Formats: sequence, structure tokens, C-alpha cells
Amino acid sequence: MTASEVRLCGLLLREHFGEVVEKVGTHLLSNGPQNLRTIVNATGLPLDQVKKTLCVLMQQGACTFYSGRKGPGSPAEYCADRDRILRILRYPRYIYTAKTLYGDTGELIVEELLQRGHLPMSETVKTVADRLTQNMEEGQSMDYSEVSSSFSKLVETHFLQRCPPVGVEKKASSSDNPTPSSAEKTTPSSAESFSECYKVPHVTLIGRGKRPLVTEEGEEQRNAKKPRLDTQTHGDEAIYWQVNFERFHLHFRDQTIISAVANKLDQTSSEIVRTMLRMSEVTTSPLAPCTKPLSANEIFRSLPSSYNIQRQILDQYLSLLVDDPMEFVGKAGESGGGMFVVNLHRALANLARATLESVVQEKFGSRSARIFRLLLRTRHLEQKQVEDFAMIPAKEAKEMLYTLLSENLVQLQEVPKTPDYAPSRTFYLYTVNQLPTARMLLQNCYKSVGNLIERRLFETKESKRLLEKSQRIEAILASLQASGAEPEQLTEVEEMITAPEKQQLDALRLHVNKLDSAENQVDETIFLLESYIFTTMTTN
Repeated sequence: MTASEVRLCGLLLREHFGEVVEKVGTHLLSNGPQNLRTIVNATGLPLDQVKKTLCVLMQQGACTFYSGRKGPGSPAEYCADRDRILRILRYPRYIYTAKTLYGDTGELIVEELLQRGHLPMSETVKTVADRLTQNMEEGQSMDYSEVSSSFSKLVETHFLQRCPPVGVEKKASSSDNPTPSSAEKTTPSSAESFSECYKVPHVTLIGRGKRPLVTEEGEEQRNAKKPRLDTQTHGDEAIYWQVNFERFHLHFRDQTIISAVANKLDQTSSEIVRTMLRMSEVTTSPLAPCTKPLSANEIFRSLPSSYNIQRQILDQYLSLLVDDPMEFVGKAGESGGGMFVVNLHRALANLARATLESVVQEKFGSRSARIFRLLLRTRHLEQKQVEDFAMIPAKEAKEMLYTLLSENLVQLQEVPKTPDYAPSRTFYLYTVNQLPTARMLLQNCYKSVGNLIERRLFETKESKRLLEKSQRIEAILASLQASGAEPEQLTEVEEMITAPEKQQLDALRLHVNKLDSAENQVDETIFLLESYIFTTMTTN
């Protein structure tokens, strides 16, 4: 694990869980699996605090524990999950996707599960129904059955899944004759191996969402604690649910390909690719390099009714997609009017290559990008060949090649004519290795996101007093409006913030919004590069 990854994980843990969790998390990431005593001694934190921190990390799925490596009776060891911590960066995207597909109810269900790690279905439904009821007009409330229906839809489409049963796994791992070498995880490696992963239990939930009472001071806080004291059973007390990140990532991958087709060709082409991906969603394995073959007749019948495309025009679009250099769609046969597949791996590889070319162009200029693009396509070239093919003067081409070489974007390969590697009898070939270059750019993206988060935390810390004052005034205004205060009172409270403070607040919010937007944009690049690297490694 690189230093930039550990730093980014630490920043994410600090922002969401505090400095104590950050200290324990970064220690585990840097030093690997550790037992409880070692963590306490290394971090210098009290034992009780370390235990609570490990509970928080395990509740979020960011930490797992193993049986001791020294055999039976040895203390358990804890290991932080780097990938799970880095997914915190993508939380806004998960929530926005759920809102787009399933509305406000789906958004709040996913948000609640992301915040709490894992929850029973009944508790999630009650909490979401209460939150939706608070935003409704007086006299209206959200029925539990509507929230349960949205929850079931999320499970049916595999966006939510059951947490694997830890107790069963513990029994399976504790065999009669355990050996020190067979130290196993106390939790399953993935929830997919659990047979009832996507089975929704029968939950007895009857009622509607409730509003918090704010008539007396502290009443709302007491009501918030009531569900913890609720002894009513609903039939799912031992069944916990979590967000299925892999399913969201498959959706992001499909949307990335569809968006790329729309930008490269047109909206109709993207709708054809969307239809192909939707048809093969169930039959295609997540690790498959391409979708299952689909006939042109099947694609034609499955197109949305709003697209009145004739069969002849569809054939022309499919031919255009097959002939496109980006290779989004490939032809796998001639039966049924032609068999077509979506080349998932090739599409990701080509999109990653386009991202690398864009980075080189933005950082070093169009001529350097021309050289980089030339080396990507021709693999190996001598300096004189680069000058001729790129049509760039020798001096400039030499400077650009050396600049790209110093940034590790271009590699130099020596091919000797004789065993002595004499310079006069050696070919010096420039080349670009896309996979290592993508890995290097990914590390740069991690560093960039870390810098953005640090800057945002610094900006909010510098204006902490002003932000707290603004929040207090907004709370006073909300309570006055709820109690039916007169406009003069509201104006008087609003004037507690001076004009210069308002300008400073507006500038701060604008700056923080820009930093948030930049984080999301860099995360899109991170997702594309991670997907390309993962598919390349699994394919090879």
C-alpha cells in the first residue's frame, strides 16, 4: 500500500469518524494485521478507546478480524480494509444513484445503511419513514409498506444484500483439529457465497412514520431514543443488510460506457448500447470481458417504444458501432440478423487510454500528446521515427520525449545487437506501457483527492466560528417560523449576521462547493482507472 493511499484513508476516517479512528485505522493500514495489545501499545490510546474504535470500523465493514496466527488460544488479529475505506469517497455517488433509480425513499434507505454500516430491515424502514414524514405537510405521513416496497426493489436489483452470518462461519472455521497454519477469517470473504444473500424475510410492519415532538425542550431527543427501547419483534432481528458496492460499480461502469457512446456518436447509439447492457445484465458475469451475444432481432424488439427506429436503421447503427475505433460493440456471429456483444473490457481499456492522453495533453501540450498517442498505437519507435511520424522538429521531439521519460509516462527499452551493450550497437526504443502508466496516474489521483480534502478541512476550520454562528441563527429562525413568529422578529434575527459576514459565508460556500465538485470529478477518473486495472488483471 502506497503512502498516498494511507494518507487518503486517514483523511476520510478523520472526516467521518474523528481523529481517534483515524489513528487506529492508519496504524492498521501501515503495519498490517495486529492484535489488540499491539495496537494499544503502538497508538498509545486507552484500551477501552481502542476497543470502541475497532467496533466502529467493524460496524462499517472497514475492519475484519482473524483467528491468531500462532494457533488455538492466540489473540485475534485485526486488519483494516483499504478498499472499503476508500469507498467512503464514493458515498455521494451511491446516494445520488439510488435517488435517480428509486426516488427519495431509495435515497434515504441507502444513506441510512451507509451511515450505520448494517441494519435490520425493520429498523431501516422505521427510520426512513420517520425522516420522510418530517418533510411532509402537516397531517400527512409515510406508510411503512411503501418504504418496505422500495427496500424490496433495491434487494431484487441486488443494490442491497444480507450481511453474511458470522456465527455460522465461526462454527465452520473452528474444526476439531485446528492447526496454526489454517488460521482463517472469522467472516466470509464475500456475501455472494451466502445462499440467501438476496432473500427478503417476511417482516411484520404495520403503521406510519412519526413526527418528533418539539413542544418541550429535549422532547425530540427523548423520542429519538425510543426505538432503542422498543421491545416489539418484527421477525428479522438477526438479519442485517448492507449496501452491495459491487452492484453499484457495475451500474457506474455501464453508465460510463453509455455516456462515452453518446459523446462519441449520438443519443440513439447510446440508447442501443443501453438496451444491450440491460438485456444482458442478468446473464453476464461481473468479471466477463464482454456481454452474452444478442441477436439484432432481440435488440430491435427490446428497444424503448419511444424510439421509433426502423429495422434497417438499427442495422446501420450496429454496423457503425462495430466499425468504431473505440470498439464498444463487437460482432460475434451472423445468425438472427447478426449476433452482437458489448466489449466491456475493451471499452474500459480505450476509455482509460483516452484519459491518459487527455492528462498528457493538459499537462504537457498537444505536441507531447501527439507523441504519446503515437507511441500508444505503434508500441516501439526510435527517436528518429518519432520525429518523422509525429512531424515535429528533432530538437523539440527530443525535449518532449525526455520530459515524458522523466515523468515515467514513456519508457525506454534497449535492444542490443551484440552482448556487450555498446551504445553504438544498441537500438533505443521508446514505448508506453498502458497498465503501469494507469497505475501511476491512479496514485496521482489519490494524492489529488487527499489535497482537496485537506484544503476543504482547512477552509472550514478557519471559518469555524462564523459557520457555527450561521447554524445557530438558522436554528433560531426555524424554531421561530415553526412557532409562527412575526416578520419583524425574523428580520431582527437575520440581521445578527452582518453584511461582511454574509459575503464571507457566500465565498466560503462557493469555495467548498468547488472543492466538493473537484473531488467527485477526480473520483470518476479513479473509478475508471480502478475498473480498467481490475479487469486487466482478472482477464490476464
